[in-house]
Amino acid sequence: MTEDPSNQPPPPPLPPQQRPAPYPPQYSYPPQYSYPPQYAASYAIPPRPRRSAWFYISIIAASICIFGIMLWAVGRSVGKSLNGDMTVTGSGSDQIGVIDVSGVIMDADKLDTQIRKMAENDSVKAIILHINSPGGGAAASQEVYNEVLRIRKEKHKKIVASIESVGASGAYYIASACDGIYANDASVVGSIGVIMEWTNYGELYRWAKLKSVVIHAGELKDAGDPTHDVTPQEQVYFQGLVDNMYGQFIHDVATGRHLPEEKIKPLATGQVWTGQQSLPLGLIDHVGGFRSALMDTAKSVGISGEPSIARPASQKKGLIAMLTSDGEDIFPNPSQLLNHSPGFYFLWK
Repeated sequence: MTEDPSNQPPPPPLPPQQRPAPYPPQYSYPPQYSYPPQYAASYAIPPRPRRSAWFYISIIAASICIFGIMLWAVGRSVGKSLNGDMTVTGSGSDQIGVIDVSGVIMDADKLDTQIRKMAENDSVKAIILHINSPGGGAAASQEVYNEVLRIRKEKHKKIVASIESVGASGAYYIASACDGIYANDASVVGSIGVIMEWTNYGELYRWAKLKSVVIHAGELKDAGDPTHDVTPQEQVYFQGLVDNMYGQFIHDVATGRHLPEEKIKPLATGQVWTGQQSLPLGLIDHVGGFRSALMDTAKSVGISGEPSIARPASQKKGLIAMLTSDGEDIFPNPSQLLNHSPGFYFLWK
């Protein structure tokens, strides 16, 4: 007969030396996650130390310092933009100012401001316009040209043009106002002429079954409307504007180069020449690169040896620039969306 297990006496207790060591109180793990007794003590979590008041004071002080540095950087950026600071390389007190005229010229304000700042600085003895541009807007190019002439006349400060790869059309217009023009043998020079252009999308309107509605007073008020073809009357009208600007271009180049207009007109075909070809044509004064222009200009204003170079402070893009800008780089002005009018350019294409 089988005995009932519940009636069996309990097993005798183990001797003390065979009993498992108790777990630390803080490690009350379920049996399936229990660590072996010999490793339990090594996994004990020490109590979190209490932070002293000085810890929190140092955090607040560091935050205030960082905020102060940001304010100082913003103020310094604004100060540079207002004061037109320059970066100078070299140790001499007498400097040659160098201004880069690069890319398509559509805005004269920046270049005019840089030229004025250089002209008002007594340490800058002469200015070099380092040109690498195919030209740009007719009015913008003409405005810089006039500013160069004004500085030469009122400040009696020498201004020289150094053409790197391209000094064409509006860029050459500006160069012609300088005291002298340098160009490399293979530089592209000239392109005296005017171009007017805009995009006509009338066919696209008709394809999309759209209709432009314009109400105007004045027979030529909507001349150049990109939704319709140019009429013969508009063609004559616009050609007259282009011819007038063309005559201004020739006259101003002749004035700046101290040459009769009759000598410039045969060259005003819109074509370009190399620097080597331009010299006998009278379009430039010296064949040579920027180094030649720099050393010759320094010598002409009494600077011996290696001249110090002053350049306009670069405007770096970043958080500070965005905070101090008017925001148009991020959010374009809606009025620009309406700018479909024809453009007049002194531009080599």
